[in-house]
Amino acid sequence: MKIFFDGGWRPASGMETAVVLHGQAYLRQGLGPGSAMEAEWLALLHAVEIARASGLVDPVFCGDSLAVIDQAGGAVPCRGQSCVHLQALAASGHPAGSLRLRHVGRSQNLAGIELARLHER
Repeated sequence: MKIFFDGGWRPASGMETAVVLHGQAYLRQGLGPGSAMEAEWLALLHAVEIARASGLVDPVFCGDSLAVIDQAGGAVPCRGQSCVHLQALAASGHPAGSLRLRHVGRSQNLAGIELARLHER
């Protein structure tokens, strides 16, 4: 089962996340100041939360942030604030390298499409 995630940052409203599972979008907005990278991490953590709540076993987490996927997958070391999010992932029972992660292009990321639609309204 695939679960898509994406994070964004807007100067006026701060960070936001989107997760798409079974065609259903789960959005969080107004997550405060931060960076685009931090928003991507929050989106992955949001996706893990949705997967757990939905009872998914071994889903594939699909996102367009290669940096977050590489760090969460254990392929590259994290630095700065990313380490805090990697620790939160580990605390949720998913140490680096334990999730099935897949990089998808921006145009294939259903969560990114939902974030874009949100701002078209």
